[in-house]
Amino acid sequence: MSFTGALLAGENARASLLMTGAMACFSLNDLMVKLLSASMEAPQIMALRGLLVSSLLIALSLQRGALRSLGALRHRTVFLRTMADILTTVSYISALKHLPLGNASAVFQALPFTITIGAALFLGEKVGWRRWAAIAVGFVGVLVILRPTGDGFNTYALWVLVSVVFAAMRDLVTRRMPTTISSLQVATVTSIAVALTGFAMLPAVGWAPVTALNWLTLLFAAFAIGSGYILIVASMRVGDMSFVAPFRYTILLFAMLLGALVFGERPDAFELLGSAIVVASGAYTIHREGLNRRSRKGTA
Repeated sequence: MSFTGALLAGENARASLLMTGAMACFSLNDLMVKLLSASMEAPQIMALRGLLVSSLLIALSLQRGALRSLGALRHRTVFLRTMADILTTVSYISALKHLPLGNASAVFQALPFTITIGAALFLGEKVGWRRWAAIAVGFVGVLVILRPTGDGFNTYALWVLVSVVFAAMRDLVTRRMPTTISSLQVATVTSIAVALTGFAMLPAVGWAPVTALNWLTLLFAAFAIGSGYILIVASMRVGDMSFVAPFRYTILLFAMLLGALVFGERPDAFELLGSAIVVASGAYTIHREGLNRRSRKGTA
């Protein structure tokens, strides 16, 4: 193996560990949010967790000087991405209260398919028949998980699909953002906006007493989601995207493990089969996108 090849392999290995760590953090955040949802509504969780996350990100931004130049944040893509992220958070937290951790995570893995569809419809990206076939198979996997005509169907799973649509909008808008806007700036602004939205919605749902245990859980959730954001950005900057992206699916393993340990959740055969279909289809979609990206670079 050449020195360049060895270096790339080392970077990809490091990136895969960073991505796996990010997924572990996001799963821990989901666990904390689900525990909190037993005693408070989604807006209060958004407000208090957002307040803590914003404090952490602002401190990090000040340390790195990310808040010195904020003029670029007036770009309309920042507003659109922030709104999409808020709607993603509201719908996902609302669903998580009523769904097993593994089930919610499995349905959310429809995100790569939805992004591909959005890129084809709104960004003019060409999608070949192989990726369309993978998308179709992936959504069959989602239907297997949801079982819309069976006893296992939970209408709150539809809220996860709504969050997937908004998350796809968020990620597609991110592609259009100027490179002068740093990831840390975007994460900080978004976190503040989510917190303010939670506070604005509080009059509609009321304020639940916050115990010392609640504050500790919120702190863990804030640390977990903040760390997840940092790790996922680092992973995408270190390794090759087509190699690293499939490691997103490790979140399913973490979610199912935490769900089993904390809530005694046991995925049934349909959920396991559907999850396997979604993961396989998503990994293939990412693989094809990587091949197409390299092909475009080669002909440029």
